[in-house]
Amino acid sequence: MKKIISYPLSVIFYLFFGLTLVIFHAIQLLSFNIAGYQAHKKSVDIFNFFLLRCLNLVGTRFQYKNKFTFDKSRPHIIVSNHQSMFDIPPIIWYMRKLHPKFISKKELSKGIPGISYNLRHGGSVLIDRKDAEQAIGQIKKLGKYISETKRAAVIFPEGTRSKTGVPKEFAYKGLKTLLDASPEAIVVPICVNNSWKLQRYGMFPIGIGAFLKLEVLPPLEVKNFQASELIKNIQKQITEKVQLD
Repeated sequence: MKKIISYPLSVIFYLFFGLTLVIFHAIQLLSFNIAGYQAHKKSVDIFNFFLLRCLNLVGTRFQYKNKFTFDKSRPHIIVSNHQSMFDIPPIIWYMRKLHPKFISKKELSKGIPGISYNLRHGGSVLIDRKDAEQAIGQIKKLGKYISETKRAAVIFPEGTRSKTGVPKEFAYKGLKTLLDASPEAIVVPICVNNSWKLQRYGMFPIGIGAFLKLEVLPPLEVKNFQASELIKNIQKQITEKVQLD
């Protein structure tokens, strides 16, 4: 029954989702070219706020738990499990004070209004997953960028999303490269739960009634750990919080 109901709701969702992409593509373009980074960043924050409201149309609820205070004078590395493309808007919105930047596949750099523009102009990096050398170079670039600007890099070490919510093994190389490139950073592990339910049927229809939860786990100083030990610690923290109901 839920799947049947999800079809008409998904049509409504994609109508408003598409309008939001197009409208905020224009807003971002104007903001970036007229007023620069800060105005563009603010437009991206508001853009993602409205993407969350689009998800409300299919009954999605959100919960963000964070009992930690971030030091905005330090760079941060946000490490999260990955369950769907809808992991990204809540991270951008709820963690907007850290100016999160993403490691994205190059295919997303064009063709998606609003999203592609932000990836090209907002400080994120684009990698070719078939070219390891290029990908590592871009990740190093992002690490240096957050060190200089005191902003945040977001990495999903599983590489691809978990279609069932079951955590995948972390890929070591990309995360280690980011840690090495920003040794003064603070790592912020995040556990995402129930995002996969939005894409349980693929891109259409959208799963309805999901309760998407983000929980910030205890931050870790990069400088206090060997990379291998830190990555194991991060993965353990996150996987222990994944709910598979």
